[in-house]
Amino acid sequence: MITKYGVICLKPILVSHKTYQDSVLLRLRQHYSGGVFVIVNDDWHLVVKLWMTDLSYITTLLQDGYDLKGPQPRDPASMLRSYLLFLMTKPEIGVTEWINEMKRIPYYAILSGFEPGDIPGVGTFYDFFQRLWSVSGNNLKPKKQTRGKKPKKGKKKGEKAPTTTPGKVKRLVEWVIRHATKKSDLPMDRLFHFFQSQILAISAKLGLLGTIDALSVAGDGTPVVTAAYPRSKSTCDCRAQGLAKCNHPRIYSQPDCNSGWDSSREKFFNGYHLYMISASDSHNDLPLYPRLQPASRHDSVSLIVSAVEFKQRFTLGTVEKMLLDSAHDAEAIYHLMEHQNVEPYIDLNCRSKKNTKTGSDIQISPNGIPICPIGLEMKPNGHDNLQNRDKWRCALSCGSKNSCTSPCSKAKYGRTYHTHSKDNLRLFTKTPRDSEKWKVIYKRRTSIERSNKREKIDYKLESGRHRSTKMWYVRVYAIMICQHMDAWFSHQKESFKDLKSWIFPQTA
Repeated sequence: MITKYGVICLKPILVSHKTYQDSVLLRLRQHYSGGVFVIVNDDWHLVVKLWMTDLSYITTLLQDGYDLKGPQPRDPASMLRSYLLFLMTKPEIGVTEWINEMKRIPYYAILSGFEPGDIPGVGTFYDFFQRLWSVSGNNLKPKKQTRGKKPKKGKKKGEKAPTTTPGKVKRLVEWVIRHATKKSDLPMDRLFHFFQSQILAISAKLGLLGTIDALSVAGDGTPVVTAAYPRSKSTCDCRAQGLAKCNHPRIYSQPDCNSGWDSSREKFFNGYHLYMISASDSHNDLPLYPRLQPASRHDSVSLIVSAVEFKQRFTLGTVEKMLLDSAHDAEAIYHLMEHQNVEPYIDLNCRSKKNTKTGSDIQISPNGIPICPIGLEMKPNGHDNLQNRDKWRCALSCGSKNSCTSPCSKAKYGRTYHTHSKDNLRLFTKTPRDSEKWKVIYKRRTSIERSNKREKIDYKLESGRHRSTKMWYVRVYAIMICQHMDAWFSHQKESFKDLKSWIFPQTA
């Protein structure tokens, strides 16, 4: 295209979703209606998913990333569509082999938006991936780093590795609260902007995320193995001098990765700690926000980083509840949730069996239940909504009778005690842990584990043989888009049951 100033402007041309649909109709009829090729019925879900998903906004989003001069670029929507199709069909292979698949099977090229026989090359795909990343570097950290230490194992079977330094969670929470108003730009913000505006917004409109104005979310981390061992090159000649080990910096091919402890498999691994936040009320277990962290990072630290970034970027609704497992049971996290006006639902991690002393003769058990002077747990006696506190009563009192042989109160009603959430945010939660409401809500925490399973097992996340954080983020976000497309298909498939007969009228 030539502008009025005579300059050749080769920005990508916006191809509307309607134009893509028309091209799919035309090409499928040309290549498959003659009976030379056969489309298996089980593959028709691919047509429906891509037919209903409008990706044309990616062209507008990436306009500034293309030069004014040079060859005409490929349609960015078709490039993204092809990558999503690759993850839906052949996630275990690489991009190079996927291009060969499109050459062998015209069906894949047509659904991507390409003319069979005119398939983009490997370099074109990776040029497109680079434009999804807002900085020139491929990683978050510099490649030159000092050698890290191997993390500790969990002390018990299934236990996560401990944090590296005592009080780290508390100090980090205090720091992020002080700097809550400061938002730093991240290289993957462009990916999240597209994902939120074009994918999450549609899922919210369809009601697939739950109540968007009072959203319940769940968070959890999962290991992502990227290599058998960390690869690095030395920057000194210590080995030539006979020194086997030195403290000089090394150049790492994956600077954002390190070694971590996989508590579920009970072995060390090298790679990332993927912390995911998902919509817990979603019956499709839909993801909301991913964050790749170093493998050695503890779940509690990863949550703080992810929760703050998600709070700053999520604009579709309001998060009301956060569901977390016992690895997040740190008092500082409750303070962070209170600062964000989010109610935490966290399972207790009873590390100590000792009771907590109070200013009276009543003690508090590790489970947050008051203990009377003779060592009995008091029984709950309702919640005072006016003063936002829980009421507890003597375990041996019944009506105006008290069977205690040494009562600690002269009242006929028996001894009473009140606990307030401000006294201890961790033990005295807004919704009592022993209440039926808490149990019903907390059951949905496992949705995050099912979401992570879909990413790692169904879409084979770890099959990506990438050496950069940029490409791992592109793969993670693309898999998340596929998860939402699967949910849209499940929600609306009845509306598209006649699509095949529409494309091929003679088969009706």
